[in-house]
Order: sequence, then structure tokens, then C-alpha cells
Amino acid sequence: MSVQISAAQVKVLREKTGVGMMECKKALEENGGELERAIVWLRERGMSRAAKKADRIAAEGVVEVYINESHNSAVVLEMNCETDFVGKNEDFLNLVRETAIIAHKHQIDDVEKLALMTMKSGDTIQQTIAALIQKIGENMRIRRVALVSAPNGHISSYIHMGGRIGTCVVLEGKKDVAHLGKEVAMHIAAAAPRYLSRSEVDTSELDQEKEIARKKLIEEKKPAAMIEKILEGQMNKFYMEVCLVEQMFVKDPDISISKFLEKTDKNLKATRFVRFALGEGIEKKTANFAEEVAATLNR
Repeated sequence: MSVQISAAQVKVLREKTGVGMMECKKALEENGGELERAIVWLRERGMSRAAKKADRIAAEGVVEVYINESHNSAVVLEMNCETDFVGKNEDFLNLVRETAIIAHKHQIDDVEKLALMTMKSGDTIQQTIAALIQKIGENMRIRRVALVSAPNGHISSYIHMGGRIGTCVVLEGKKDVAHLGKEVAMHIAAAAPRYLSRSEVDTSELDQEKEIARKKLIEEKKPAAMIEKILEGQMNKFYMEVCLVEQMFVKDPDISISKFLEKTDKNLKATRFVRFALGEGIEKKTANFAEEVAATLNR
């Protein structure tokens, strides 16, 4: 004999899971009216549905930067969803924020390990994401997370366009540098350096740049005796493009970042930075409006 499910039971389950009323009613019927079993049953279905959505490209979302009160430890985290609309959803943003705090608390920079950590609700981050996928209907994922530690320095951050770009930078050598750190963090967002200094530049990338430049100089019939000298100048220009400390400061193009910091104190240096740009490196699908509507209706 089937169990009679009341509207009050359905309401409680819906409030706990965010799932539609008909699915909540069915979950309760399938589990003899027992709330906790119904929650598990829905979660299992949510996991299944999440798997079906996993092949949908998630290139929107938000970059979150969390810094502790002492400004000597931080987390930079990117979580993706499919649309900018969901990227501004309060439930999604709260999930991202709590995930960043958990990553910082447990010092986790591995996405898979982070997904298994428990949230305030008692569910894992992975389970919470699955439930939100079920509720909203979009694929979501933690894409990457970075830990930043500055036991002898100060960490400053900058968030651009509501989380489209998130940066943080470590300054060492002087106290009370929050205002300078913010300036450099904003520069990092705008100038997109890939390395801190030339000592960090990947050797294979440098060799490739040299080879391309050398071939071009030969094609231009530059004197062989001059090629190496010209190459040295071109490589210096390359370093100025990709290395933070050698880039020209966006707010004062006459000085480099290192010189900008030295103007305050000769011992002040940038020792590390992180820059996450939302969706960088992810190939986004393109579709016309009719195709997008059809895809939405068929979900």
C-alpha cells in the first residue's frame, strides 16, 4: 500500500533540497515518507544528472580571492558554470566563497581533495555542487585553486569586473604596504604577466622566442656579426612583456614595477603573484540564438 505524502512533508523536503515539488513528492513516495532517505535518493539522482551535464562547457563563473586577517595567507579559486547569469547567482557565489575558505583553512590546493571536504551543511563540496546542478540545471566545477603564503610579507588582492579576473601579490621588505600592494595587484590584472622575474621564464619558451627572432633577422639580411647583439635587445624586450618586475607600470609607463616599489623603499620587492582570468584556456562553444534556445528547451 502506497504511503500518503502530505503537502507539509513535500514543503520541508523542497526547502532542504531546492528540488521541484513533484520530484520531492516522488522521492518521499519511493522512500516510505522518510525525509533523510528521500534526501539521499534525490542526491543520488542529482549526481546522475550532474554526470549527464558534465560534457557541457563551463567557462563562466567567478574567481574568488580569500585573504586572512593578517594578510599573510591567501587562496585564489576559480569555479565555473555555463552562463554569466548563474555566475551571479547568490547560491553559486556563496558556494564559491565557502569553498575558498575551506581551501584556506585546510591548506588544500588540489581540486579533487578539495571537492571531498565537508561544508557547514554537513555535505561535501562535491555533493553540494551536485545538488546545485540539479537545482539550477547547469554544469559546474571547481577548476583550479592556488595557495599563497607570505610569512614575511603582505598579501594584497584585486578583483576585476565582479570576478572575471582575480589577482594577489606578495610584497616583502617593508610594513604597511597595503596601498602599494593594491596598485600592483591592479597592474597584474591589466598587464597579465606570466612570470615574476626572468629567472622563472621557461627555458623552452625562451629558446623558441630566440629561434623565431633569429630566423626573422636572417630573413631581413641583418649582418651576422650584429645578430646576437640585436637578439639580446629583443630578449630584454620579451622579458619586459612577460615578467612582472620588469613590466612598465600601467599607471606610470616611465618606470618598471621594481622601480615603482623601490621608490617607496629600496628593500621592497614583489616575491610572488597569482592571476586567474575566468575561463582562460577553455574553448567556448559558439551557437546562434535559435540553437541556444533549442538546447535550453531540450535540457
